Amino acid sequence: MIVAFANAHLDDVGSAAKLLPLHWLPSLPVSGMALSERSIRSPVTIGFAHAELIAVLVAVTGDEPRVMTIRSGNALPSGPFEMGHRTLQSGLREWVQEQTEHPVGYLEQLYTFADRDRNNDIPGGRTISISYLGLVNEQSGAGRPGWHGWYEYFPWEDHRQGRPAVLDEIVARLKSWADADPARRNHRHRRADFTFGLDGGGWNEDMALQRYELLYEAGLVTEAGCTAEANLGRPMFADHRRILATGIARLRAKIKYRPVVFELMPESFTLLRLQRTIEALAGLTLHKQNFRRLIEQQELVEETGGTESETGGRPAKLFRFRHTVLEERALAGTKLPLSRN
Repeated sequence: MIVAFANAHLDDVGSAAKLLPLHWLPSLPVSGMALSERSIRSPVTIGFAHAELIAVLVAVTGDEPRVMTIRSGNALPSGPFEMGHRTLQSGLREWVQEQTEHPVGYLEQLYTFADRDRNNDIPGGRTISISYLGLVNEQSGAGRPGWHGWYEYFPWEDHRQGRPAVLDEIVARLKSWADADPARRNHRHRRADFTFGLDGGGWNEDMALQRYELLYEAGLVTEAGCTAEANLGRPMFADHRRILATGIARLRAKIKYRPVVFELMPESFTLLRLQRTIEALAGLTLHKQNFRRLIEQQELVEETGGTESETGGRPAKLFRFRHTVLEERALAGTKLPLSRN
């Protein structure tokens, strides 16, 4: 969908205005003045914007967090927002269905990307990408999605087996980048220390996006123009890897205060499976007893009465999320793909 846009603050006339031709809209009035008939007739069209819908669809299979891709793992499911789409979300669901044929459940809007320097195929215009984060269960034989582990794209983010070896290379190359500009050397070193938890600062798993953006700024990823030999992690089309990093950061932060991990779990599960799912997303290991104590204190789960045999041990109890947790999920706006959506 091609829509007109202007360099003006459109929030005053409604967020929906951002996706409408601006000759339908009035010029913005001077503060404190009502819209006049003259201003209603005055167009403010300057250029064109292409509205694109992009999906970051995450599953945890075994102990691996995975993302649904197209183009052999090089891009996220996406497509233009068209006049026939009833809503942004329904439009995205249609594109995911067409490109992957995989069912999609939970969706929430992630972020809108409209930077001027983004890849742009529209002469005289720009692309606005509206991204969504979705949590799904990877289903074998369902459709034709290209599932890839998200640590293929961000190998420095997985600390479950200790500090990733690639961090040694990253730290050395960031140091060279910082030292190359004496005027900004100290600032660059502080940024690297903060985002990568150097000099005793501690690793913050929620900063996945800031770490990728720093590597981009330093020219250490293919998307920033470096050679394939110098690239860190698997590249993606345009800024899809940046969008994926945004989804990872959002999900890592959200699992700490909302029971969204429910969407990634089967109906019944062991506490060990729940712990490993959260560890896979966070890229960190959790203390087993502390984790179970926290789950019990928050009353998130209840026993089903069943058991499951786990490797090398006695049968483990099966649990499910409490009904109150599921109700909270519904009240928070998490919707199943009903026909009206």
